Amino acid sequence: MFRTSISRPRFCAVVFVLALALPLGGAAAEPMPRPGDTRIEAFLANEARRLSGPQLDGATTKEAWEARRPRLKQELLDMLGLSPLPEKTPLRAQVTGTVDRDGGVVIENLHFQSRPGLYVTGNLYRPKQSAEKLPAVLYVCGHSGMGRDGNKTAFQDHGMWFARNGYVCLIVDTLQLGEVASVHHGTYRMGRWWWQAAGYTPAGVECWNGIRAIDYLCGRTDVDPARIGVTGISGGGAATFWIAAVDDRVRCAVPISGMSDLESYVTNKVVNGHCDCMFCYNAYQWEWTTIAALIAPRPLLFGNSDEDSIFPMDGNGRIIERLRRLYTLYGKPELVADHVSHGGHDYRPDLRVAAFGWINRHLKNDSGPVGDATDAPIDGKRLRAFPDDRDLPTDARNATIDEDFVPRAQVVLPSKGEEFAPWKRDLVRQLRDRPFRSLPDRVAAASPLAPAASPSRVRALTTEAGIEVTLWEQRGAKHESGDATLIVLNPGEELEAVPDWARSIVKDGDVLVLAPRGVGPSEWTHRSPPNYVERAHVLLGRTVDEGRVRDVAAALRWLRSEESPDKRRWTVAGSRQAGILAAYAALLEPSSAAQVVAVDPPASHRDGPIFLGVLRVLDIPDALGLLAPMPLRLIGASDPAFERTINIYKLAGAIDQVTRSVAKEQSH
Repeated sequence: MFRTSISRPRFCAVVFVLALALPLGGAAAEPMPRPGDTRIEAFLANEARRLSGPQLDGATTKEAWEARRPRLKQELLDMLGLSPLPEKTPLRAQVTGTVDRDGGVVIENLHFQSRPGLYVTGNLYRPKQSAEKLPAVLYVCGHSGMGRDGNKTAFQDHGMWFARNGYVCLIVDTLQLGEVASVHHGTYRMGRWWWQAAGYTPAGVECWNGIRAIDYLCGRTDVDPARIGVTGISGGGAATFWIAAVDDRVRCAVPISGMSDLESYVTNKVVNGHCDCMFCYNAYQWEWTTIAALIAPRPLLFGNSDEDSIFPMDGNGRIIERLRRLYTLYGKPELVADHVSHGGHDYRPDLRVAAFGWINRHLKNDSGPVGDATDAPIDGKRLRAFPDDRDLPTDARNATIDEDFVPRAQVVLPSKGEEFAPWKRDLVRQLRDRPFRSLPDRVAAASPLAPAASPSRVRALTTEAGIEVTLWEQRGAKHESGDATLIVLNPGEELEAVPDWARSIVKDGDVLVLAPRGVGPSEWTHRSPPNYVERAHVLLGRTVDEGRVRDVAAALRWLRSEESPDKRRWTVAGSRQAGILAAYAALLEPSSAAQVVAVDPPASHRDGPIFLGVLRVLDIPDALGLLAPMPLRLIGASDPAFERTINIYKLAGAIDQVTRSVAKEQSH
């Protein structure tokens, strides 16, 4: 463990970050447990355990790790929503004011645009006089709300220390708590589940802003671009990991309380204490320490506190041991260390001194003792990049950057019919490579747990290890006709009945009603915040709705094998989001169904169902078109976007296999 002595300890001006490290939102009464809670929590824990098994992507030598590293770096950028890497547009940096401090320190209040209209506000601390280029430190902030002044002002003591000790230090506001503010809590408490569909996470913005902040530092005449470090606590600790992992210009990193592992986040529900900026979408199903491993073999100090409930010590211990093994493979075990402070989630003097000493050692080759920062804080108003509200930029896109930070797919339709088949194959491949990456090439048939029980006609199926779904059966008057319908339910729909919307569809044939995971008997507790189940899924590279597609496909495969496969024609149907789940199951397992019926379908994945990054591939009208030439009925599909589905069927030469009605059909 790296330790250094503390000189001149400071007992005032301590920045307390605990309250704002936890996501915003008042305490709510605990809901009553639901039947599915125990099973889904066990499923998630088992998945976390499975993904935590292979470490370093399976590499056991330095050479094997180095061979994997370029691919892994690209995958991390992808999981942050940064692939392809955005264009490095002009920063348009402006210094809007300066503050002179005693002892020869100058603070520059500045802003730049990491992308056009995406404003980053900050303070740059530097010695007033310097005869040579200086090492630089990028300080990325945690969740310390300072209102209109921006959270950079909460960490000004770091800037002062670095400037007084021969560094240029740039402290930048976060997207959520800066002078030009946006939000971090989209899925935690704001219901913006479409962030997952879009592949957007504010972690990507924080990472990109950090990359561009380094661009700014490297462009300054007083900075040595070969000696750049990054540090920060909590959300800033997480950002330190992102930035250092993907930007090799970072020569030294000190994340403080910025990472745990899947066992902590998922199994122990530590995810509930964090907002969305702390996480990428684990689409490639990494063991979480792989993120930190990309920093190796550059110097890395991992700081934590032994009573920090949102960065618990058991997770910290597992992470540092994994990192030590990797640095040992490089023959440089001395370049990774941890520092454990006594106390809760806070920035105490020993943490600061440990960070200062580590950075001094590796950016200035100075291993001497260091002291804590001692400067009295400056009024935050003096540190604003935009001094008055009237100075705030009118072209800022910060508040809506979630809408277009990650490019959406612009699917170009084939120009002629013979191009349809390869066009379809390519899009289905992209679906399997991104939102359905965790889905096997061939979904296994569900396994029945017991025969149907009379008179309830309810039977339970296992669709994957640890997941049970429920089927309700109703035999029709024309049982021998060979036609049967599988109805897929949404949460809140009744299991043991044919829904009203489906009566005109099923007519006299057999009907089976499927309650997929989280619906009916397997319903789990829904509490917002923190939305544990849904948010834990994405840390495992999945979504709840992706799992429901698997449930539908597995149930269909079992039904076809169980119920006279050569005679049965299965229609799979659902209303609203469930209709789209049915469509994807039929698309990805095309031999399982003969027809799809979608009633009142949403026109975009913004409204669900939610699949990880699906909007980077296509949207619902295109996905429905990919079913061609399979028969498709769209009922109540009033949105003009569905004209595109009809056009795709026309291109496929299957216009006679699709029908679209704007109004609902009347049930009888």
